[in-house]
Amino acid sequence: MTIPPTTPPVPNRPDRAARLRLAVERDGPRCVWCRRECLRLVRGTTDHLVPKVKGGPSWLENEVLACPRCNRERGHASPADWFAECVRRGWAPDGAAVLHALQALDRAILARGGQRRARPYLAAQLRRLARELPAA
Repeated sequence: MTIPPTTPPVPNRPDRAARLRLAVERDGPRCVWCRRECLRLVRGTTDHLVPKVKGGPSWLENEVLACPRCNRERGHASPADWFAECVRRGWAPDGAAVLHALQALDRAILARGGQRRARPYLAAQLRRLARELPAA
């Protein structure tokens, strides 16, 4: 007699390079923060919207395309704080893409479960960005 597993098997998750390709397909080839094209000389990176130190997972829903400069300078700043800083610098960040990714992450956490540390942080960022992006 075999005993059924108590937890469902973990689905095959894409690696970092695959998540980067998928983020480019989803958001386009420009950094969501400064809108710099991430193709030839500027290699794109994946930026965790909810930082790992805040419990953010390495899921596609939590990652957006960012240029190395924005990813490095943002550090652990919240998406709402970094969005405001980008606007202050005169850039045109893609707020709709950031908000869409955060909403997708919220749905993914509800569906997959877990990520208890990330939930309050994510909820606060969704509220702040929704106020700053009235057209979203």
